[in-house]
Amino acid sequence: MATDFWASSHYKRWIVDRATLNQARCEDVQFVEDPEYLDYLSIYFANVITKLGKKLQFRQRIIATATVFFRRFYLKNSYCATDPFTVIAACCYLAAKAEESPVHIKVIVAESRSLFSQEHYGVKAFSSDNAKIAEMEFYLVDDLECDLVVFHPYRTLLSLCKKEASSSSSSSNSEEGETEDLGVGIGTDDGSRYWGTGEGQLEFTPAALQTAWSIINDTYRSQLCLLYPPHLIAIAAIYLTFILHPPTRPENSQSAEQESTEAAPEQPAPTRQPRRSSRQANHAPAATTQATLPKKPQDPITFLSELNVSLPMVATIAQEIISLYTLWDQYKEDVSPDTSKLTASVSAEGNYITPAFLSSVLLRMREARLMDLVPSTSSVGRPVAVNKRLERTQAAG
Repeated sequence: MATDFWASSHYKRWIVDRATLNQARCEDVQFVEDPEYLDYLSIYFANVITKLGKKLQFRQRIIATATVFFRRFYLKNSYCATDPFTVIAACCYLAAKAEESPVHIKVIVAESRSLFSQEHYGVKAFSSDNAKIAEMEFYLVDDLECDLVVFHPYRTLLSLCKKEASSSSSSSNSEEGETEDLGVGIGTDDGSRYWGTGEGQLEFTPAALQTAWSIINDTYRSQLCLLYPPHLIAIAAIYLTFILHPPTRPENSQSAEQESTEAAPEQPAPTRQPRRSSRQANHAPAATTQATLPKKPQDPITFLSELNVSLPMVATIAQEIISLYTLWDQYKEDVSPDTSKLTASVSAEGNYITPAFLSSVLLRMREARLMDLVPSTSSVGRPVAVNKRLERTQAAG
């Protein structure tokens, strides 16, 4: 398994530019009413993968891998030319095996059929044939070029950050509690090539660490996993976490220490200590110094500036994450029966993009493509009869 990101297939073949993404959606743009719906479909499909993964009791890393497989597959295919729900089931099936947590194909089919049969997904009859998912898996592996090792930002996040000591809360029930099995990623053992002269780890409260972890989860609703290396996405998540959970700046801590020192009364002169051995004399002052010296406050800005990464690119990723949240505000996953009846038009005032609406958009895209493939009709509007026997005779000469 590749452990060096820069030598991996993830970096060499699956970090693309905006032009490649636009080219991948070229056919879909021809059949969709509004190109912005394609961005909503990106959120929609990621949520479907997450729901299916939770029904299958997948860890977050497996769900993230399945989402990356889905994004990579649709770099070479279009939504209107394939069945995305079959692709989603195959991605979850393949990701579970790639992350060494395989699930039987019968379970995948059963849970997919149960989820996709819900009314707002618009899947009238999801196939119960295991062979179709297995066949889709072969197509998926072929388009992925057998590159099944995926790097994620989670290991970078937990390498750069640590939780502050807290006895009241535990991470065993939260997502960031998966520290024992994070898969491949860029960590502190990769050395100064990534982390520059940064020393130690940033101390995060459990709430701040959970926020950074959730931001990383949210990035899979966009195309960021195809555009930027995972360690930069993790650093951008940390940067946004600083905004939501402002840390204590060192100058504030130093001023507080000076005030406490000035207010403290004078200490009496130390009494003469008994004579010690040379070994005790060598080790005792160091231990006393470590115990008495106050803990040096952290400066997150200095820590990030010393990382050997492109901070302008980190700022760009942070802006794209904010843009994702702005788009996501118009998408409502949990809808009432009244709002699920939205059809062709969605106004900017009072209405939201819903799964039912996006399912209808996807259906109309596929129907429009099929109509475009139908042979041209005559001037009177009646279809032209095709004589297959005559065609074969003419081809034979």
